[in-house]
Formats: sequence, C-alpha cells, structure tokens
Amino acid sequence: MGLSEVNGFAVTILLRARPKMNIPQFRIEGKMTSENPPVIEGRVARRQARNRAALIDAARLIMSQKGIDAATMSEIAELADVGAGTVYNYFKSKDDLAVAVLEHLMFELALKIEKVTNTFTDAGQVYAFGLRTVIDTATGDLRWRQLLNRSEVMANAMFRQMGPFAIRDLENATKAGRFRVTDAPLVWTMATHAIVGVALAVTTDELPQSAIEECVVRLLCMTGIGLDEALDLAHRDRPDLAAQ
Repeated sequence: MGLSEVNGFAVTILLRARPKMNIPQFRIEGKMTSENPPVIEGRVARRQARNRAALIDAARLIMSQKGIDAATMSEIAELADVGAGTVYNYFKSKDDLAVAVLEHLMFELALKIEKVTNTFTDAGQVYAFGLRTVIDTATGDLRWRQLLNRSEVMANAMFRQMGPFAIRDLENATKAGRFRVTDAPLVWTMATHAIVGVALAVTTDELPQSAIEECVVRLLCMTGIGLDEALDLAHRDRPDLAAQ
C-alpha cells in the first residue's frame, strides 16, 4: 500500500459528521443566573466520579506496564479498590476503558506540546511540531499502538482531546500569514484520520518508518503552503518533550 492510498483514507471523512471537541464547561460559583444555574452534585455522583477516575488511573498504570491485551479488568478493579462486579457500570469493555486512558494521555500530550511550542516564534513551526510529535507517539507508545486498529474511535478521540490546541494553532498560523486555512476544524479532522492510518500502516510494516516524514510534509501541504515550505517546517529541529 502506498502513502497516497493511506492519505486517501482521510478524504472519506468529508462525508461524515465531525466529532465534537472536548471543550471544558465552566460555571460561576455563587451566582444563580439563568445562564449559570446551580449545579448540585450529590453523594452518589461524587462517588461515581471518584470510582471512574480511580479505574482510569489504575488502568493507565497497569496498561503501561503490561499493555492493553495483557491487562485484566479484575486486576484493574482491585488496584482501583472498586468492586469487580461494578466495573462494567462505568465501562462497557476493556477497550472502552483503554480509550478513556488514551484520551487522558492525548490531552496530557497536547499540554506538553504546548509547553514546548510556546517558545517558538514561527506560528507554522508550532503546528508542524505538533503533527510530528503526535505521529511519533502513535507509532512508538504501546498504549496508542494497540488501539490503532480502532481507527475511527482513535481519530475521533484525537479530534476531541487535541483539537482545541491544533485548531487554535492552525488559525494562529493563518492569521500570521504562514498558512492559508479557511476551515481549521476540517483540516484537523482530515489530519487525525491520516495520522491514524499512516501510524497503523507503519506499525504493521505496510509502510516503512520513513513514511512518517512524508506524511508530515503532506499534512503541512494541506494548510495551503507549498512543498518547499512544508519540507522546511518538517525538517526543523525538535526539542525533546522529556526535557521540558
């Protein structure tokens, strides 16, 4: 399979509805207005929220150590101190729990990328760095790799968790005159599907590792810049996230 075939997969999402982004909602404490009605959280709701968070934390630790396939719901429940019989009240399956863990990892990665790119002066380089970092993580982190076969679920999670950052970066680069993007959410939607498709092809040896760089260049060209500009951005030095 050629890279053009993998990237072609991203085009099919033009016919699908875009997923909603995970945009946090806030309320103003102490104010009782029609726009901000009081939110009363009962004891049961608080316990359920704690249990769910504990299960995600436990799954994250165990799946990091053993991988998704080797992890069991019973050991995750035990580590979370949640009854084994109630685990499925929160997550329908181990895969659903793994997706919840991955969503947390995606959001944390977006924050790490932001911390690094806040030091950049080129708005185009900000988006390019994010693209390369995400696809490197998708091909290198076991927790990401084991969910690549659930391409639509993973791409949608990536859109929701990382979309607010990526779309902002696309719009900032357009305002700065570096990109020519008229629909940033659409560009990011296509990018998420292309990233997942290429990452899956690389990890299953259908494409060589070198295809990652070509994918980044092609995704940068989707922002309206030429090939030379895309190559320049793709070849910029990338600071190490671990050093931040």
